[in-house]
Amino acid sequence: MTIRMSRRDFVTSASTVAGLALTGLATQPLFADDGKKLLWKLSLAQWSLHKELFDKKIDNLDFAKTAKTEWGIDGVEYVNQFFKDKAGDESYLGEMKKRAEGEGVHSLLIMIDGEGRLGDPDETKRKQAVEKHHKWVEAAKFLGCHAIRVNAASGGTYQEQVKLAADGLRSLSEFGAKHDISVIVENHGGLSSNGAWLAEVIKTVDHKGCGTLPDFGNFGIDRKKGDWYDRYTGTKELMPYAKAVSAKTYDFDDSRPFITIDSRWEKETDFLRMMKIVVAAGYNGYVGIEYEGHGLPERAGIQKSKELLDRVHAELT
Repeated sequence: MTIRMSRRDFVTSASTVAGLALTGLATQPLFADDGKKLLWKLSLAQWSLHKELFDKKIDNLDFAKTAKTEWGIDGVEYVNQFFKDKAGDESYLGEMKKRAEGEGVHSLLIMIDGEGRLGDPDETKRKQAVEKHHKWVEAAKFLGCHAIRVNAASGGTYQEQVKLAADGLRSLSEFGAKHDISVIVENHGGLSSNGAWLAEVIKTVDHKGCGTLPDFGNFGIDRKKGDWYDRYTGTKELMPYAKAVSAKTYDFDDSRPFITIDSRWEKETDFLRMMKIVVAAGYNGYVGIEYEGHGLPERAGIQKSKELLDRVHAELT
């Protein structure tokens, strides 16, 4: 089903989000409610509440309100798994849009999974995967997002996968450009978690609407074999193409009070070091909290992640 949008639906809610669609960076400086200039603003990735969503403790339609009322966060990143049969449903998407806008929340992007391999070695399957993503481009446009997040899964040798992934991404980016929607690739396992490989793919695509979504925690090329890419090197390689950033958190060390910036307060990542890389790249957009730990309930993990990023921001300003 093709979504028919009014002229109003084609206008995004905020100039910042519109700027992100083209460059991944805010076209104007970000400011807090008190007028203070910000290095970044916080958004909330829906996956942070995936347990509650799968258990029906929270409805997808209430996600934007939850982000705003619980944490004061005014940007959200949806995951298609939580409304996977609604991509062409104007009534449902209209309700999502209405509720988000009613809370003063910006719908930033949709993370897409389960729609085929954009770099599939089989040309027919690759084209089918691209076409399956079309409806999500249209849904993102309807909601006022600036992008969809996709995966660059492929097969074959290192260079073969560069070529195949670039082919699918280029085709999808050309479609996305017709709707002013960017196509951004996350490091998400396999060769996509190799920063150098993914950077080469984006350069090969050579389309201004195709970029990256660096995820601080997803640099496991083959987790079962313990094959990990250095997260700081990978983030530095992906940031020149970033149109969004995922601040992945897992677990925290409560035995070490957060009085000053402590690189091990979050057990996996030195957030001060990581956010210095983000800022040094010139990025000035939304940074998405994506809590995926097991030591805390989801809401407590989100709160602790927010405290961490707020303290790092204070340190850098």
